[in-house]
Amino acid sequence: MKLLLATNNKGKLRELRFILARLPLQLIAPAEIGLNLEVEEDGTTYAENASKKAVAFARASGLTCLADDSGLEVDALNGAPGLYSARYSSKPGATDKDRRIFLLQNLADKPQPWTARFRATVAVAGARGSVEWVEGICAGEIIPEERGAGGFGYDPIFFIPELNRTMAELSEETKNRLSHRARAVQAAKPILKRIFDL
Repeated sequence: MKLLLATNNKGKLRELRFILARLPLQLIAPAEIGLNLEVEEDGTTYAENASKKAVAFARASGLTCLADDSGLEVDALNGAPGLYSARYSSKPGATDKDRRIFLLQNLADKPQPWTARFRATVAVAGARGSVEWVEGICAGEIIPEERGAGGFGYDPIFFIPELNRTMAELSEETKNRLSHRARAVQAAKPILKRIFDL
């Protein structure tokens, strides 16, 4: 009843553990089994990248594995940064804050509101290489000033109008119910229940 979570990102690990907590599974991070695996995310879709990670980690560990790929899509930038959200900066070794600054610089001459969405694809792979994937979306807009201390990545500038809050201002519980990743993981639960016969 072990499920390997194919990420070394501490923020993602925390979110995934929270969302999956009610399933009677042992949730394992790669580091906990001494697995140090870097998978090149060179797919042309989130599904390709998530599937590639899930299959690689499942094969390396012999465990059922869950992986995700996600990105921020800004309409005024024709869907950028999209697949390149985690690497979106002209600065080598860029931090999350550097990427937020770079995004806002690129939006500076575009009319507001800057409508956007977070999109996540979750892939579940078995040790023999079978893989299934599902998607989750959270719509909102980019705002020019950072708000909130929670979350990570673009959360402080991603505003959800119906909540009147940025993703970084949401409680962990609310974020893990409404976020793109939460929605994708919820959609993956039936796959996990079938695989583990829950």
